[in-house]
Amino acid sequence: MMGQLSTAATAAARHAGTRMLRLYSTETRQAGLTELLASIRDNEAAVVDTLRPALAEILPSAGWLNDEHGSGPLAAGEWWLIDPIGGNINAVHGMTDWNIGVSLVRDGRPVLAVIYFPLLDEMFTATAGGGTFLNGVPLRVSTKKSLDGVLAGTGQAKPGQGVDIAERMGSSFAAMMEQAIYVRISVPVTHQLAQVAAGRMDLHWQFDNVRSHVAGVLLVQEAGGIVTDLDGRPWELTSTGYVAATPGVHAAALKILAARP
Repeated sequence: MMGQLSTAATAAARHAGTRMLRLYSTETRQAGLTELLASIRDNEAAVVDTLRPALAEILPSAGWLNDEHGSGPLAAGEWWLIDPIGGNINAVHGMTDWNIGVSLVRDGRPVLAVIYFPLLDEMFTATAGGGTFLNGVPLRVSTKKSLDGVLAGTGQAKPGQGVDIAERMGSSFAAMMEQAIYVRISVPVTHQLAQVAAGRMDLHWQFDNVRSHVAGVLLVQEAGGIVTDLDGRPWELTSTGYVAATPGVHAAALKILAARP
């Protein structure tokens, strides 16, 4: 059953990506906030209008949420959690880091994840207990054991997160820079989580935990990574933040983040 759901969700994400590519251009430029927000809404509507009927047909009993900045617990049962365009802010500026995100959550736990990078035709998929794959090829996180060689990252979970998270992000960035070979701050978060799952990056941390990250978290977990909250407890949908990393550096990264001001 889960294999059929994954196949159908993958096809739906690919279809949505194809539709989005017709709207996307590297030449896109925005005159101001009004035009930017209008383009963001147009992109999201195109993807949602494609995904929603397809996923409803796959699993009509599941609930539906495409509030990519939403957080907190979900009611029991199955839910489609959609991030229509992770990194939409990049897409509307003609940049390349954006994706289509689909996850299925059952009683508060992710059981299926699909993250599609249309520009590269890279399809990341994972199922609970079934592993993580990129275009059908199994993935494993990196084997690094020391922070001095890692590519680490963080980024905004959503716009307008406030001064507290901004200051924590800044101080943690400075602390991680002292240990890692390179640290990036970028969006979308799911892009970074997919790269951790693929072993291209080694760790990602967040001081927020929104539902749209669920697909990326499952990718990392099923590729052999460790995802905990900032106190080292296993990640939950309701965690306030998290560290997702290859096992060899997770504890060291958590120590740095726990020591933040």
